[in-house]
Amino acid sequence: MSEGKGGALVLPGELIGTAEEFVPGRGTYEDSGRIFAALLGHTHVDPQDRAIRVEALHAIPHLAEKDIIYARVDEIKSAMAVVTVLGAATTGRGMPGAPEGTIHISKAKDGYTESLQDEFASGDLVLAQVLQSHPSVKLTTVPPHLGVVAARCQACHAQLEMGANDLQCPRCGRHERRKVAEGYGRVFAPASTGPPDGA
Repeated sequence: MSEGKGGALVLPGELIGTAEEFVPGRGTYEDSGRIFAALLGHTHVDPQDRAIRVEALHAIPHLAEKDIIYARVDEIKSAMAVVTVLGAATTGRGMPGAPEGTIHISKAKDGYTESLQDEFASGDLVLAQVLQSHPSVKLTTVPPHLGVVAARCQACHAQLEMGANDLQCPRCGRHERRKVAEGYGRVFAPASTGPPDGA
């Protein structure tokens, strides 16, 4: 068994050490002085405290600070946008339970925002960064690469296209404002959730 990062692949119930050698960590259990793997994964040993743990091979995705995620805008309030977190942008994996999050008006874009109605609309797909994951999910779209990546016309529901200074509807010609991400139109939404309805 390797004691470095990316150690041996072990099965649940497999003996991975003794209490004399290691301190049992996450993903392990101790029985009669012997330490066993509690799940399928790779062993890791912390060289400082000699704690041994097992990192799950197929861990359930969870939110952490600084994560970049996709979210769907559900409601626009005066001071915040209420969203549903769809999944991680880096892995494309859906987020179990579709947790609710918020983007405060001060975290929508750089500078003063008079109204969130000018930055988001219900149904928009946004790329956002997690500021806080617990006890409530708080997000930001301030950096230029974050913001709306897919949106529909509020009049005819056609997919909006990027224009010179705003978003334009190819069907009815309507112009709309959003806090758009630099990568507007390039969406890699989690397969289990997909883009906004009908996209």
